[in-house]
Amino acid sequence: MDWTADGRAFRMLTIVDEFTRECLAIDVSRKLTSEDVLERLSDLFVRRGVPDHIRSDNGSEFTSTRVREWFGRVGVKTLYIEPGSPWENGYIESFNGKLRDELLAREVFDTLLEAKVLIERWRKAYNTVRPHSSLGYRPPAPESRRPCPLASAPPPQADRGDPLAGLPW
Repeated sequence: MDWTADGRAFRMLTIVDEFTRECLAIDVSRKLTSEDVLERLSDLFVRRGVPDHIRSDNGSEFTSTRVREWFGRVGVKTLYIEPGSPWENGYIESFNGKLRDELLAREVFDTLLEAKVLIERWRKAYNTVRPHSSLGYRPPAPESRRPCPLASAPPPQADRGDPLAGLPW
């Protein structure tokens, strides 16, 4: 949880892959419900596949009947941590601490939109640039870039008889 400059609170749903350490999402909203959790998780499941299990705290947005039934239908096991036992969810607790130290404690968000933009920018840098000691000081999802094939191709030779000669198609 954090606040905008006007003193209004906002919440964050942070999702981290325990194996790769990649932050898959940070949803920012004034209020997060079980419907928000289902929307984000269903999107991630479609894009990345259904995980074997999900570890979470016992917040109402994760323990609602609707969410638990949905987990059962898609075949995801749940690992709820014991209340008051954050060490049972060390990866996300560590991640949330880094988010707080590296961004939230250093920024004053004037609006919710500004918070969403800056938090997403930080998430992308966390995944693609920031080194992680547990990964041999590499980021969990570095960007790969492929050079443009036209940039490395030799300049086309003009053929005065064919006006389309030398074009890339």
